[in-house]
Amino acid sequence: MHWINSGWSNAFFDWLMPALRNKYLWLPLYVFCFGWILLNFTPRQSLYALIFAILGVFASDTISSKLIKNNVQRPRPCQVSSLEVIQRVSCGSGYSFTSSHAANHFCVAAFVVTVFGHFMGRWRHLWWLWAFLVSISQVYVGLHYPLDITGGALLGVIIGMSMGTICKHQMKQGVKELNQEL
Repeated sequence: MHWINSGWSNAFFDWLMPALRNKYLWLPLYVFCFGWILLNFTPRQSLYALIFAILGVFASDTISSKLIKNNVQRPRPCQVSSLEVIQRVSCGSGYSFTSSHAANHFCVAAFVVTVFGHFMGRWRHLWWLWAFLVSISQVYVGLHYPLDITGGALLGVIIGMSMGTICKHQMKQGVKELNQEL
């Protein structure tokens, strides 16, 4: 944790890492992605993608924030006075394990790669990089330990792949039903 939080310190990361946590930076990416889905898939398929993506993020966020954090109750690094942590954003009052940012962004990455990865080719790897950068920024700014983001990432990947698999099945089923109607 100290290696990332202190050892990586530089002016560029001091600007970039807090910005990566900001919803005003990543929300347009997700809106753009859904716009791409709307333009390239049927309305029914797009609706399935939206519903299952939202369900996935809701599940990952709820399990991380309400179930795991409230039961583990691990203090954030910025709340532990014996640790020498560079606090780059407001510490907040919540708990640390698991990182909800990691869970949610890895959930989206896993969902998108599972459902649409074959359309993206090598570009699908950028989703994993994006989720990793958002997650590692949590350690850099002093809010989470590396294990917190690892746990959140695993939770997000499991939920995202599960929802993605169900969504793909429903999208294929919807196409079959549409073809039968025609």
